[in-house]
Amino acid sequence: MERIYFDNAATTALDPEVLEAMLPYMTTHFGNPSSIYSYGRETRLAIETARKTVARLLNAHPGEIFFTSGGTESNNTAILSAIRDLGCRHIISSPIEHHAVLHTIEHYACGENVTSSFVKLLPDGHVDLADLEEQLKEQKERCLVSLMHANNEIGNLLDIDAVGNLCKQYNAIFHSDCVQTVGHYPLDLRKTPVHFISGAGHKFHGPKGVGILYVNDNIRVKPFIFGGGQERNMRAGTENLYGIVGFAKALELAYARVEEEHSYILSLKNYMREKLIATIPNVGFNGDSEGRCLYTVLSVAFPKTEKSEMILFNLDINQICVSGGSACSSGADQGSHVIRAINNDPNKVTVRFSFSRHNTREEVDAVVSKLTELI
Repeated sequence: MERIYFDNAATTALDPEVLEAMLPYMTTHFGNPSSIYSYGRETRLAIETARKTVARLLNAHPGEIFFTSGGTESNNTAILSAIRDLGCRHIISSPIEHHAVLHTIEHYACGENVTSSFVKLLPDGHVDLADLEEQLKEQKERCLVSLMHANNEIGNLLDIDAVGNLCKQYNAIFHSDCVQTVGHYPLDLRKTPVHFISGAGHKFHGPKGVGILYVNDNIRVKPFIFGGGQERNMRAGTENLYGIVGFAKALELAYARVEEEHSYILSLKNYMREKLIATIPNVGFNGDSEGRCLYTVLSVAFPKTEKSEMILFNLDINQICVSGGSACSSGADQGSHVIRAINNDPNKVTVRFSFSRHNTREEVDAVVSKLTELI
């Protein structure tokens, strides 16, 4: 059978229109944006035009948008800035964050000056806002709250406005990893009480190796990477010119069709959910799969058997691309820290299916049919 790609939360296919927008900056317009002659001026203009496009789509000021290498760098920068520049001495996060957040917090909390804690999770995997408020209330030091807008493994969506308002009430800094939601959900950063958000182009049919860090105008932070004066002295290094152009184009296309794609992709997810329930006994779902959850992600818990333990391997052999968790931590099967935190059931095997506009019901039918053979 032809290869079926159901791992769009890991990365998405580059949109042909995005590639078309990028190509001139790989060939004709190759100047260094820091150069003062015409080749440099035209590429500098392309970067600033892209920045304005991104700012407009997220309802932010262009000066609040910084281009980075992706979500990991953006998360690292936000957390370091909150500690070093904004006086945060305690970090509140959750045990189901991406490792780009968890490992960064672990690094800084190893010293004597910074402590950290996890907010409690509800049985469906959502953040317990009452516990978050209690922790903020008890802390004497200024806090950084770092909670992702949408979980990349189970898909649960955070009430970002509610968390932001709590942080505002207790004078805390709020960072949200929005890698799974930028390009998929409308964001109004003028109205959302958040200090930092992170985004990555390859999650919405843009190029890999480029992302954004939003830094609210009301705070002042120092560079994370030192050298030249790129990104208004905030991020040294020659800019990823064609990546930045591609990011802006992909975001523009994503938001132009966000309602139509939301409806279509959600229908695919629900269709697969129903088919699995109808065909595989005792199948379950992780997180709040029918509630506040990404329309692109379905985390499925299959009954553990000798056959299902090899499910990822066997799906791969059959040309079906899925994930057991986050692709960013591939290389060693240590199990998912997210699944362990919310549903540590040794009798279940988790597979994450994630969808894009390129997927079809026929593909869902083929995958479910193969699953009935393999489990």
